[in-house]
Amino acid sequence: MDRIFDLAIIGGGINGCGIARDAAGRGNSVFLCEMNDLASGTSSWSTKLVHGGLRYLEYYEFRLVREALIEREILWQIAPHIIRPLRFVLPHHAGLRPAWLLRLGLFLYDHIGGRHLLPPTRSVDLTTDAVGRPLIPNRYTRGFEYSDCFVDDARLVVLTARDAADRGADIRTRTRAVSIRQVDGIWQVDLENTISGARSSVRARVLVNAGGPWVEDVLTRGVGVNAKAKVRLVQGSHIVVKKLYEHDRAYIFQNADGRIIFVIPYQDDFTLIGTTDQDFEGDPAEVKATASEISYLCASASEYLAKSVKPEDVVWTYSGVRPLYDDGASEAKAATRDYVFELDMVGGAPLLSIYGGKITTYRRLAEEALERLEPYLHSAKAREGWTGKSPLPGGDMDVSAIPALSAELQRNYPFLDPIHAGRLAHAYGTRAAKLLGDARTAADLGPSFGATLTAREVKYLMASEWAVTAEDIVWRRSKLGLRLSSAEIAAIDDWIAASSGPAEAPLREMGGRT
Repeated sequence: MDRIFDLAIIGGGINGCGIARDAAGRGNSVFLCEMNDLASGTSSWSTKLVHGGLRYLEYYEFRLVREALIEREILWQIAPHIIRPLRFVLPHHAGLRPAWLLRLGLFLYDHIGGRHLLPPTRSVDLTTDAVGRPLIPNRYTRGFEYSDCFVDDARLVVLTARDAADRGADIRTRTRAVSIRQVDGIWQVDLENTISGARSSVRARVLVNAGGPWVEDVLTRGVGVNAKAKVRLVQGSHIVVKKLYEHDRAYIFQNADGRIIFVIPYQDDFTLIGTTDQDFEGDPAEVKATASEISYLCASASEYLAKSVKPEDVVWTYSGVRPLYDDGASEAKAATRDYVFELDMVGGAPLLSIYGGKITTYRRLAEEALERLEPYLHSAKAREGWTGKSPLPGGDMDVSAIPALSAELQRNYPFLDPIHAGRLAHAYGTRAAKLLGDARTAADLGPSFGATLTAREVKYLMASEWAVTAEDIVWRRSKLGLRLSSAEIAAIDDWIAASSGPAEAPLREMGGRT
């Protein structure tokens, strides 16, 4: 325990990993621990959007919307394999928000964020345009189509962590901070490996609390801070059904209660519907979509779609708890999505706690966090802003290069079918070839677990992306759980257990650090 890190981060969600990446890239020594898998909390349960947040304009969150709109194209360019443009159709609903207000909001949306690459808003005649066909006939006649982006949220977290580790950060998953104390101006964090039970400690000059829904819980582990800021836990649930329509556009539907929901093409054969907004009490690890939330989402979609959605159509649900800053808003839907920092000096040692935030603005959040901590770190000023220019692992390509990359994989690995090659291109970008390595036949990829998942990919995810269990692989590193049976998923865990010999066990315990 002789080493003293510049920065120790508690929490392996998008904010913690974003700060780790930026700090490591500026030359700081960085340690990050996550008690479960990366992105296993809030960060993998989002609506999968990189967006400005059109509805936040109603709450006068202009700074947040502008920042998010700017980040939208930056993130697309540094991670074009896991982020793609998506057009949204907003039908005008008579009796709700007037058409002039929608037009005004979309005008601001198009112009306040420096949009350069994404196409602008257009008006749509829903009686003649193809995007009107899935809607209830003659009920919705006009609407608007605008741009945002879709993101594989969990992969965004993992690739951000991978880049941080490639730049020297020590990333440890399945490692819980059991106690935190300050000794002679240095933070000491006592750790427990949740798989082996092994105990260890690290020391750092600066501590970042990126615990997400557990941000206040972290402060109870001996820190001695009476936080002035408070977290508001808000539950957001989503449902997934079989594909509801053939075109590639998403919808944003207004509800009579003032909320909106998204209906989004998902994983080629499915449709994603969400989200809800309701205050949450209890253990965030136990959150689940409730029957009333499922019914609400079904009814909201059915208010617009000609093909009604029923609870029995749902093939998967997921739910997460958003750790929003408690600004005193009366309703969960009105609570700010902006991020707030609280910097405490405990015995001369700085502790930065993070409240709120959105996936879209995680990179800027990291920059601002390091600006706050600059007096206590050795950050190189010349490296500020570098995260918006340097691609994430596999993202060193043009934003339109995925089809070409998929074709190249098929040329170099002719045993791959188009679906397999396309999935690998989208998940791993230019690093797909590293995964496939010297394989010359399908047999070289090892046993197949179904849905194009092979042993070689599982090994790669364990060695390079901190995967430990089948759940990590089929629900966070991919969404193949939608296509695999419970028996097939169990077979992955069986294979992992059988193939992890004594030499590999330490690697797995440390979360696959390479």
